[in-house]
Amino acid sequence: MIVVGYTPDKFGKAALEHGIAEAQFRNTGLKVVNTSTGDSLADPRFADSDTVAELNATLDASGLEYVLDQGVVSDTVDALLTVMDADDSDVLVIGIRHRSAVGKLLMGSSAQQLLLSCPKPVLAVKPPR
Repeated sequence: MIVVGYTPDKFGKAALEHGIAEAQFRNTGLKVVNTSTGDSLADPRFADSDTVAELNATLDASGLEYVLDQGVVSDTVDALLTVMDADDSDVLVIGIRHRSAVGKLLMGSSAQQLLLSCPKPVLAVKPPR
């Protein structure tokens, strides 16, 4: 199964597109994970109902078997790593953005944590310019 770490932005869209292509290439299912830590009333990384409807339409059109997993978790990186510990999880697909060294130092980098800690291959993709 291909696991996609999804956010409702251009980075999540890139991850989803590549995740669908990878799942079709490998003839396997897809699990799309969209989480929030619930720290704020409105989390821009958590897909709203309109975005979820669009996401389901895109996934339906792909012809793949899929699961959309949305939830409030204590740590997004830990949640993705837990999903990747499952025997049927093969590859994690994430969207990445350019961040300065100072930005990584002050805020950390979820992508970096996933790249270094994931027990299975990680496909890190960028959106088109």
